[in-house]
Parts: sequence; structure tokens; C-alpha cells
Amino acid sequence: MIHHLRCLILLFFTITIWGQESNVFCKRLSAVLETVNQHHYKPKPVDDNFSIAVYHLFLDSIDDRQQFFTQEDINLFSQDSLQLDDFVKNNNCHFISKYTTTLETRINQSKSILESLKTVELDYSGKDTLYFDADRPSEYFKDETHQNSYWNKRVRYKILSSIIDEDSILSSAKTNFKALEKDIKPKIIQQQICVLEELLNQSGGIDRYVKEAFLNAFLNYQDPNSSFFNTSQKTQFETSVSNDQLSFGLFTAKNNNGEIEIVHIQPGSSAFKNGDLEVNDIIKSIHSNGETLETYCISNNDVVSFLNDSHHNTINLSVKKQNGVTKKVKLSKIKSEVETNNIVGYVIKKSDNNIGYIRIPSFYTDLETPNGLGVANDVAKELYKLQKESISGLILDLRFNSGGSMKEAADLSGMFINRGPLAISKYSNGESFTIKDSQRGSLFNKPLLILINGYSASASEFFTAAMQDYKRGVIVGSSSYGKATAQIILPIDEDPDYGFVKITVEKFYRSTGKSHQQFGIKPDIILPSVYDNLDFGEKNKKYALKNDSIKPTMSFMALKQTSLNDIAKKSYIRQKNDDNFNRIKTLNTDLLKNLVHKKKQYPLTLENVYQDFNEFKTIWDNFSNLKLKQSSLLISNTSSTNEIVSYNDDEKKLNEEHLSTLASDIYINEAQQIMNDIINLTNNQ
Repeated sequence: MIHHLRCLILLFFTITIWGQESNVFCKRLSAVLETVNQHHYKPKPVDDNFSIAVYHLFLDSIDDRQQFFTQEDINLFSQDSLQLDDFVKNNNCHFISKYTTTLETRINQSKSILESLKTVELDYSGKDTLYFDADRPSEYFKDETHQNSYWNKRVRYKILSSIIDEDSILSSAKTNFKALEKDIKPKIIQQQICVLEELLNQSGGIDRYVKEAFLNAFLNYQDPNSSFFNTSQKTQFETSVSNDQLSFGLFTAKNNNGEIEIVHIQPGSSAFKNGDLEVNDIIKSIHSNGETLETYCISNNDVVSFLNDSHHNTINLSVKKQNGVTKKVKLSKIKSEVETNNIVGYVIKKSDNNIGYIRIPSFYTDLETPNGLGVANDVAKELYKLQKESISGLILDLRFNSGGSMKEAADLSGMFINRGPLAISKYSNGESFTIKDSQRGSLFNKPLLILINGYSASASEFFTAAMQDYKRGVIVGSSSYGKATAQIILPIDEDPDYGFVKITVEKFYRSTGKSHQQFGIKPDIILPSVYDNLDFGEKNKKYALKNDSIKPTMSFMALKQTSLNDIAKKSYIRQKNDDNFNRIKTLNTDLLKNLVHKKKQYPLTLENVYQDFNEFKTIWDNFSNLKLKQSSLLISNTSSTNEIVSYNDDEKKLNEEHLSTLASDIYINEAQQIMNDIINLTNNQ
């Protein structure tokens, strides 16, 4: 009787908890729908098209490599493919449970398969074949036999790859194969089990993972830049576009042993001031606010999320030191600069010309005040220092700058033109607004060159397009990402724990009325890139908003720009005769053929994996060593920076490393040669 009563209480408790979680999901789903309908630039109707699209986006999200679900599972799920719209409209959230349950079951089955392989003698004779076809859609397992075969083959491939990585000489690896395989096999199996455990152990478990994946599928159907954020994700995103943050100053990564390792400690941070932590220390557990995160079989992303959680302002770490001693360390968050959002000006010496160089990592801003100072103000400060160095031109490096604040992009644009329209914003109701620089005069009137690549997006493109339209700067590099939309972050409930949406609320157009949406900004002078034709831009994203144009309401006067034909021709000849750019072109071809569009099959043997592994390693080594073989680039600090770093040995060392990196950059080298040609042409007119 007591046993039955306990079971009844447990069952009731489980159902109650599940019901509460289901109600939370329902509330979130309803709130996301309402937010989309009220605020999205072009909300899509919740109909059968919605249902089919969200269904596929959702499945691709929770099993993106198709390594868990079987075709039987898909047959069960497919009943929802035309019903999700009805579920959403009727606030019926019960459908989500079967995805959570099935995914958890399949992950646990995969773990069991891996566990069973520990006592199985694996076959490396070549009876089985490995198939690689990157362009062929993956298929779900036909049945559990195929699921077993997949994990067995995957483990064997990982073991052979690890043997080759450990003993790179084939003859030696063959000679010592039995001993190496015996040592490596249990480690590989445990690593693969740990990867699955990471899914199960993540914050909120599989239930939260699946539900947030559905909310993201809902939002990604509207457009690829709209998404759901939990509180930690919101903090991480805002940090990336902010000039300061509340932080412990710890940066971590997962090492080859699956441990969470400290890889960097920010100078001046709480972790730095504590003095008990060092790079290469291993974090065993983190405790805060009644929660403990054990780091065994936990992803680094979950560690970062835990550290960034707004509820975790004080933490207690259990850390394994390099001498094996375990130490307890207590840290509290303090406000500090975002290290990656740091603007520093440098001077490049070319012939008789001094050329300024500034890398802009993002269009960060002060999120705490409406008119806070951000990247534009920091660039202005560095530009002032550079002008004291008598620079004749300026290079602004926007490569890998994914955007940020449009206000900062507008403010930066105003520093280089004498007032006028910069861009046009268009809202969901069809109304438009011209973004203008209303300030007379400009901060810098000498030649300007802007470096971009395929990862320059959003606010970067806003600024670049304005400079190109006004013929104020010469754009150099490869075509930009192609994102001409703006997003805001909105809470979906008064309780922040319910989450937030980053949602697209407007499109922006160039001052000419044209748009770079999907297509990106084409440089005036093109440089080859490793990333050419890798299809990662906006135009390759599902449900990206279409490119269109708008009628401008304000005219503007572009500058008279001297023809760039001769300068572009000189650059082309240099590139053609430059071993560095020829290596980039070759590497791009190899990447496309042997990785992005890889089509290959071979028997699963040590010899074949060795050959394939070495081909990949050659590509990776070439990619990692893309820098000037013999640098002739003379780059130095401003006098102001020299004075600052002279007082701090750590800062001085970091500065020297950074100068060395810049001096070996292939693209900066060509940019300064182009700039030198521009300066000489300008001076001779």
C-alpha cells in the first residue's frame, strides 16, 4: 500500500512538473507569435506553408547531422508537417513532447551502442566503405541496424584518424597498430559518449533544447536573422556589441582530454586580480546561487552560458592546478571593457607616406545610455592620434565585422562626409525614414580605403555603402555578406526568464534607393579570398528577405573620384605575381573540391584514412599559415600608444605580438600598396 502511494505521489509530481513546463512553453510560443505579428518587418501567416517550413527547420535543428532519428521516427513526426499551424493557433503544445522523448531515447540508444563497442573487436580490413558526398542530402536511419552500423563505422574512423594524428609515419603506425588501437579505442569511445552526454547534460536538458529549437524554427521562418534568446544568450549577444560588460574575465575552451581549460584571463578583471588562477588550469565545477555545474561531459558553451547568466554574479570555482592540486576560488563579476571591442590606431610606413590603419571589430556601443559613446567616438580618438603622426591616408579594416549599432555606423559615416543622406530605413507599415548626417564638415578629408570580406555585414555594410555612394572611400576585398536588415531585442514577457526575441523590424537601403540585401557590396578593387564561393552569405540562407529598391527622398552630391582603373590594374598585376595570393586561390580551390563539395569513397583501412587525413591536414596547415612569408610591411604604434604600453610589460608583450600579426597580413600589405598608389595619384593631380 505504501509502495503504491509512493508511486502515485511520484507520478503526480512528474505530471505536475511536466504540466508546468508545458504551460511555460505554451506561454512562450503564444508570446512569440504575438511579438512576430506586432513587430516583424513582414510577418508570415500561420498556415500550411508555415507548418511545412517550420517542421523541416525544426528537425534540421535538433538532428542536423541526421545521426539520431530513424525513418520510423520521421514517419511518426510527419503527421505534424501540416498541423503545426493549427497547434500554434490553438495554443496546443502537447505535440512537442514526442520530439523530446524520441530524441532522448535515440541519444541514449546511441550511448548504449557506443558502450557495447568497448568489448567488440573492430574490423579495419576494408570490408566496409566510407562514403563522402557533401552535396548529397543526408538520410535518416532506415532502422536500428543502420544506426548500429553508423556508430560502429564512425568510431573506427575516429580511431584510425587518432592513430595517424599520434603517429604520423604510416609504416610506424602499421607496425605499432595493435598497441595504438588498444590504447586509443577506449578514449575515442568515451569521447563520443561524452559528446552525447553534453546534449543530455546541457542547461535545462533535452526538454529545453527541443523547445527552444522550435521557437527558433518559428522565428527563422520569418527570416534568418530573427531568433529566440534565453537570458544567457541575450547577455552574450549584447556583450558582442557593447564596449563594457559585467564579467569574471575568464575565457575557456575544451581541451583534447574533454576538460574545460582556462585559455585566457582578461587583464584587470576579477579573475586577473584574484591571482589564484592561471592559463591552462582545469575547471572541475562551478557553483553559484544554489546551482552547481560539474564540467565532466559538459560543452564549453554551457560553461560560458553559466558564467554569463545574470543570476550568477558571484561564483565558487573548483580548479585543478597544473601541479595536480585542486583549489577553491571565489570570484565576483566586475565591469570591464570587452577586450575584442578595442580600437587602436597604427602607422604603416610606405615610401615617403605614413598611412593610418584601424581595425574595427564591431559597431559596438554603450547599451546602458540612449546616447552612449561607442566605436565612432573611439575611432575619432585614434584618428586624432594618427593625424599627429602626419598620415597621408587611412585604412579602415572591417573584415569579419558582423555589425552592431546602426547609430554608430551613421556617426562614423559622418566623420568622413560633409553632411547628407546616409541610408533609408523602411518599416513594416511601408513608411520610410532617411538617416542623415546633419553635421557640417568632416573629421578626416584625406584618402580613405575600406577593407571588407564576406563576413562584413549589417552595420559594416551600412557604413561601407555610404562611403561607396559618396565616392568617399575605395572599397577593397571581397563582396560583403548581404544583410540589409535591422533587428531589435524584445522581451516576450515581464519575467525575463521567459526569454527574448531578436526580431527583424526594418530594412535599410543605400542613399541611392538600391539595396545590397542578399547580394552584398561589391568592392571597387577585388582581392581573392579563401572564402570565395563557400555560399555562407545572406543569399544562401533560407527565408532571407528579398532584394528590392525604394525611391529616395533626398539627393546628395558624390565626390569627384579619379578613375581607379590604373590603380586596380596595378593591384591585379601585383596579385597575379604574388605567391601569397596564388596560394590563397589554390587553397580556395582545394577547400571547395576536397571539403565543401567533397565526393569520395574508399574502403575503411588505415592506409586509406591516412591518405585522406593527410590531404585534409595539408589543407588545414595551408589555411593556418596564410601570412606573408617575408614581411616587408613596416607597421608601428602611434607615439601615444608607445607611451601607454611602456608602463606595462604584459601590455607591451601583447602589443608586440599584435604588431607582428598585422605585419604578416597579406591583405593589409596589398591595401597599403593600393593606398600608396592612391596618395601618389592624388598628389600628382
